Amino acid sequence: MTVRDDTEQRIQHIFTTESRRVLATLIRLLGDFDLAEDALQEAFIAALRQWPGEGVPDNPRAWLVSAGRFKAIDQLRRRARHDQILHEQAEQLAARAVVEMEVENLAIDDDRLRLIFTCCHPGLARDAQVALTLREVCGLTTEEIARAFLKKAPTVAQRIVRAKAKIRDARIPYEVPEGDELYERLQSVLQVIYLVFNEGYLASAGDQVLRHDLSEEAIRLAELVLSLLPNPEPECQGLLALMLLHHARRATRTTAQGELVLLEHQDRSLWDRTEIARADELVRHALQSQRFGPYTLQAAIAAVHAHAPSSEATDWAEIVGLYDLLLTIMPSPIVALNRAVAVAMRDGPEVGLQALAPLMEDATLHDYHLAHAARADMHRRLGQRELARSAYQAALERASQPAEQRFLRQRLVELG
Repeated sequence: MTVRDDTEQRIQHIFTTESRRVLATLIRLLGDFDLAEDALQEAFIAALRQWPGEGVPDNPRAWLVSAGRFKAIDQLRRRARHDQILHEQAEQLAARAVVEMEVENLAIDDDRLRLIFTCCHPGLARDAQVALTLREVCGLTTEEIARAFLKKAPTVAQRIVRAKAKIRDARIPYEVPEGDELYERLQSVLQVIYLVFNEGYLASAGDQVLRHDLSEEAIRLAELVLSLLPNPEPECQGLLALMLLHHARRATRTTAQGELVLLEHQDRSLWDRTEIARADELVRHALQSQRFGPYTLQAAIAAVHAHAPSSEATDWAEIVGLYDLLLTIMPSPIVALNRAVAVAMRDGPEVGLQALAPLMEDATLHDYHLAHAARADMHRRLGQRELARSAYQAALERASQPAEQRFLRQRLVELG
């Protein structure tokens, strides 16, 4: 292998590991997403030209940031021949570059966290937050994001463009908030991460049931936020634990043909025990803080499932108790539905149906396919075939995910 080949391999490795950090810093320094993305490309092109002959610098990230910044200034100067505003912007950036050169590396590790909070600002629409976070923080292409959420690439591109424009025009600050505002904004960040994970855990549409790449991206995002926050945040620990516990079952959630496998029928010997152990530690720390919230309690419920040797041996009483606590801090029809299912497992399907009956009057659950599927399963376990068939049919009419539709049809076939 030649020196040039070796250097190019190192540059490729640096691009893979450092490019999102460099981009985050360039966005902070330049105040413009598109200008920063162009500057990032120009910086790596410059590295490919110079490093094979000059050698890789001791601090490649700082070199790339500096090169990218001055490439952006040059670009603005070229574009500013007939635009006084661009000319002033270029000269301001050049002046700041000299002043900030000595101190910029002190802030570089915080830039990704600033970028996440900017992308997840509550002033942006939720779908825009998700798309912008995946594009700018995770480095996914517009086409990859579109495929993941079964949208057209131009639609996703428009969302990203509008989000960037909103950040610029509304002068949304590129910063990590402090105090109470940090906690409030963090909830938006965690919700975006959870939305990304959920789309990977069970795709909302399309033939691909599971998207492990999206689930793993969400896990990496949660790890990044947790590592960059000034103090450990219990709910961030809880969310990371919850995702790890669900992701630990990825090898058993579908058959080789892509059909769904219910939790009670999954081969627990194939669950990832390393991820489960890591999640256990996170849940323990979050609970001990006494500042936990719904993500931590959901993770605690998932941990009970993870440690049960079988569905029958699951501590359903503990799960019902955890749902009771979850209902006090996050009262919702979906939580109440999950509690009713746990009650049916603890006390029998007849008691479960009694718990479920008043919930089905809620409009949210009346149109929710899993509520009808839960009711159908309880009737099935009681041998009430006609009632089960009717409820499965209602679930099928409301389901949109192809794998879930196939599962419900199979249930109807089994009923005869």
